[in-house]
Amino acid sequence: MLRRVVRQSKFRHVFGQAVRNDQCYDDIRVSRVTWDSSFCAVNPKFVAIIIEASGGGAFLVLPLQKTGRIDKAYPTVCGHTGQVLDIDWCPHNDQVIASGSEDCTVMVWQIPENGLETSLSTPVVVLEGHSKRVGIVSWHPTARNVLLSAGCDNQIFIWNVGTGEAMINLEDMHPDVIFSVSWSRNGNLLCTACKDKKVRVIDPRKKRIVAEKDKAHEGARPMRAIFLADGNIFTTGFNRMSERQLALWKTENLDEPICVQEMDSSNGILLPFYDPDTNIVYLCGKGDSSIRYFEITDESPYVHYLNTFSTKEPQRGMGYMPKRGLDVNKCEIARFYKLHERKCEPIIMTVPRKSDLFQDDLYPDTAGPDPTLEAEEWFAGKNGGPILVSLKDGYVSTKNRDLKVVKTNVLENKPATKAENITAVQKHASPQPSAVSVNKMEDKLEEVLREFKSLRDRVILQDRRIARLEEQVAKVAI
Repeated sequence: MLRRVVRQSKFRHVFGQAVRNDQCYDDIRVSRVTWDSSFCAVNPKFVAIIIEASGGGAFLVLPLQKTGRIDKAYPTVCGHTGQVLDIDWCPHNDQVIASGSEDCTVMVWQIPENGLETSLSTPVVVLEGHSKRVGIVSWHPTARNVLLSAGCDNQIFIWNVGTGEAMINLEDMHPDVIFSVSWSRNGNLLCTACKDKKVRVIDPRKKRIVAEKDKAHEGARPMRAIFLADGNIFTTGFNRMSERQLALWKTENLDEPICVQEMDSSNGILLPFYDPDTNIVYLCGKGDSSIRYFEITDESPYVHYLNTFSTKEPQRGMGYMPKRGLDVNKCEIARFYKLHERKCEPIIMTVPRKSDLFQDDLYPDTAGPDPTLEAEEWFAGKNGGPILVSLKDGYVSTKNRDLKVVKTNVLENKPATKAENITAVQKHASPQPSAVSVNKMEDKLEEVLREFKSLRDRVILQDRRIARLEEQVAKVAI
């Protein structure tokens, strides 16, 4: 019997392609600050980029369709007094973004639905507690309004953004700078990589280290550690010879890695981006001009190299689009936003398929925009996996998301004043006779809004189809 030489995988032929120049975001002064974050955050509505700014820190927020040259006078988000080091979009509200800065604060911002018309300098809430610069911000994957921040004071705070309070402070667990923090799939555990060369698995609500591994990578340069969907941990770092490594670990037993692979001797930090639906990890080295991607499976050697996407220009940072922002009609399985010195260039990863039908093997149900838990429930000890949505209809999730943003502008309403809380309690205690009619009116309004969003999205979809057909007609005419 012949031995199978080539491993079977539907992702073996994934290829990357940079978009045309007119679809890039040009003339952007990308931040030069010395910090190993990605400098870019993306969601299905906006791309946010940390930029050079005098007299404090700032970042741009651009609607995805605003490509081409960006005017120097374009409004920015500019409330920090020190350089912005990290930004992260809320997974449950596409108009809310958090930023961490050298000024030791975390700020949460509400972006107008159609983007910025004037510069935004007043955040919805300022979260103060760190004594040194804040280099990492990360939203909880399934609980609304729960935000993590990690600073150079070696502390991790977990905030209830709705009330502006620090609910958890993990202060004596890391003796040195924290390089990365990653939530598990349902957000019950954290995985951290620290300058002391240890990878730790932490239960934040019990303030307890569940597992740790000393010298996960023996090199002195920064490591990264992320949780995978099955609970395993994927790390990138350097060995003693300063060669870049990647490794896979079982959370229950961190003594020995499942596998370790040497990559090359470049000195750029490897930023891992993980897709839990396809189990593909994309590695983007800072200062590299390539994106390598690997598929993680249960078969040895467990981490399978797929391919490398290369360009001539080195990358200063990288943004990664959530699955619900991809074009399923083109078999797009990932989209990156690569930062150059003066521009941002989208890169599309595609699986070549001949059929125009929806490819359900490429697009299993993915995490949607609705939170599973409220902040108070999570802090009380509840857990819940992400609420999954189908991508089959392509744009259905967009309708729900828009409506959700309108309904749950939680951040604008909280923190409530004491007087408001008292009146709310009084209303609850003695319901007015008109409350029923008010509820009916609200339900009716929601229904009308839903209908309006549905029609609007249908019109947008038809416009895109018409544009596509016009392109095809033009090609035929030529």
